[in-house]
Amino acid sequence: MDSLKWSSRSPIGVIVIAVFLGLVGLLSLGRLPLQLFPDINKPELSIQAGWRTASPEEVESELLEPLESVLQGMAGVEEIEGNAFPGQAQVKLRFALGTDMKNALVEVIGRINRLPPLPRDADRPSVSLGGDGNTNETLSWFFVQLLPGTSGPIEAQRRFIEDTVRSRLEAIPGVAAVEVNAGPPDNVRITLDLARAAGLGISVPDVASRAASATNVSGGQLDVGRRQYTLRFTGRFSPEQLGALVLAWREGRPVRLADLATIDVRPPTRQFFAYQNGNPAIGIRVLRANGANVLATLDAVKAAVAELRAGPLTAHGLGIEQSFDASLFIRRAVRLLTENLVVGALLALLVVWWFMREWRVTLLIAATIPVCLCATFVVLDLCGRSLNVISLAGLAFAVGMVVEGAIVVSGNVVRLREGGTPLDEATRTGARQVAGALLASTATTVAVFVPVLFLKDVEGQLFGDLALTISIAVAISVVAALTLLPVALSFALDRPMPPGSSRGSQGCWSSHCCSRGGCCRRSITCRRSSARPSMRSSTFRRA
Repeated sequence: MDSLKWSSRSPIGVIVIAVFLGLVGLLSLGRLPLQLFPDINKPELSIQAGWRTASPEEVESELLEPLESVLQGMAGVEEIEGNAFPGQAQVKLRFALGTDMKNALVEVIGRINRLPPLPRDADRPSVSLGGDGNTNETLSWFFVQLLPGTSGPIEAQRRFIEDTVRSRLEAIPGVAAVEVNAGPPDNVRITLDLARAAGLGISVPDVASRAASATNVSGGQLDVGRRQYTLRFTGRFSPEQLGALVLAWREGRPVRLADLATIDVRPPTRQFFAYQNGNPAIGIRVLRANGANVLATLDAVKAAVAELRAGPLTAHGLGIEQSFDASLFIRRAVRLLTENLVVGALLALLVVWWFMREWRVTLLIAATIPVCLCATFVVLDLCGRSLNVISLAGLAFAVGMVVEGAIVVSGNVVRLREGGTPLDEATRTGARQVAGALLASTATTVAVFVPVLFLKDVEGQLFGDLALTISIAVAISVVAALTLLPVALSFALDRPMPPGSSRGSQGCWSSHCCSRGGCCRRSITCRRSSARPSMRSSTFRRA
């Protein structure tokens, strides 16, 4: 084979390529994201629309059904799931694997623009890309609670937490978003005096309509001489000024909202509660960005939380503690799999040494393991994969498989050397004789795992890293066994042989002993002399 001839003619080039591959593999290892499981994503779009104080029946008829009607018939949609909650409607669109989600997002937004008019006090539907299918979406959970001696409910600290904690954590590279779970925002509550309103002839719908329509209105522009003025009607009130809103005129006098009702700002009735160690708390959920290194991002998040705890939170009478730390599980799983990988490699080399009984050859076989692993890291980085328990398990499985080719090649080379074949010819011939069998064996192994890479469902996303790591490691091991290992054997076996072993024409000793009838016959072949190209052979017979 041409590659075998090239490796034998350029041993230094082969070694340089192997060293370069090892360096690139180490760089790729540092770039690979480290997480617990592979990214398991399902193509989903989520649509949410809010309508405060509306019952689920009203949400279904006024929000959910119009949304479902305009979304029907989209290409690639496999399932539409709609849910109506008090004050909120949610629609999930699940697409077929392989769907271009950017085009799907544009089409969904275009269909939402064709919605019929929604209730006036309902929020405009918002569309978000993704769903709950990513197993690595949540980085960690933190809970903020009041320190002893701090007055007031914890809900009153929501604005401070959003301005201080969320903004600081979202600035960390690798953090996609930070959710502050403190319930819905505060409501402006208008408590109407029904008797007084009835006496003035003002109905409840009139009050609600006037309060909801209080907003600023542009009046255009007015030219006065050489100057131009922008006219603007200020109709939006702050909660403190809302009482000055004029509802009607009676007997030439304005009837203001403060004359009929009391206005206050208070949180709505809570339906979800968060407690930590028995104390009311506000939950903070940190979400991971796609492709981010989980451990590095978590370390940065915990460092930022420690700064906030020692600084503005303590000064404000608040404490923050971590509730869920994914790095503990990741480090534990990675450490366990790494130990299994190292122990498996040592056991495999121990078995090799037990049968070969040659420590130099055993070390050369061991050197093929890091070469194959580094090449696998490069391929994982190029394919956009990550290091997780599945890919590390594949590497652990591949450790015992990558030495098979090296064992076969080295064993054949050693056999030829013991038969008196010159060193260079033994390395070339030994690799060439077993090349076909190794390629066929590798092809059958890779053929078992490659089809897993073409599975598009959850199974393919989960076990794709396993199939990829084993296939790449085994394929690289054959290349290393047929190119790198013969070069290394040519250096390792080029040494004086002890008596009783054979060596070729380059100063090699060869002895063959056989005892028959109490006699021993020994033939000694001496080295060729460069000054006198003759060969002397002597045969001694001893009774």
